Amino acid sequence: MITRLGSLRTAIAVATGIATLYMGLVVFNNVFDFPTNRAFVEHVLAMDTTFKSDNTMWRAITNPTVALIAYIAIIIWEALTAIVLGIGFVLGVRNNDRARSYGTVGFLMMMVLFGAGFIAIGGEWFAMWQSQQWNGLQPATFNFLIASAGLILTRLPERSQP
Repeated sequence: MITRLGSLRTAIAVATGIATLYMGLVVFNNVFDFPTNRAFVEHVLAMDTTFKSDNTMWRAITNPTVALIAYIAIIIWEALTAIVLGIGFVLGVRNNDRARSYGTVGFLMMMVLFGAGFIAIGGEWFAMWQSQQWNGLQPATFNFLIASAGLILTRLPERSQP
């Protein structure tokens, strides 16, 4: 029993389960606190709290419909990520070999969301780093690192026990 609890498979299942819970709560909060988080996306895309350099403001998206579509797309991606991670968690608890594949895809989806979406596109393209009020780079980096650790864990080779 202790050997199984200390196994790589158990560690992967726990990490995947925690990420599932987290992403599920992210979706829950984005749906049930829709106006707050929608405002975040709108302000980042509008670049209205940045340094407002003429060299970058041409990138701003001020159309509220486009911002709403972007926000809904983010929520859908987050929900799909939670589902994929959740499947990986359930398979991991059942000791199914496919758990690693689902965990890998789920952690990659998190990395795309937080790395490409929030850090690269939001942080650099829309200059979110310049905003004191609407700057989500620290939590995005934190989540990207968690996803990276989860991905590394899911890809570790299993050693056969003597």
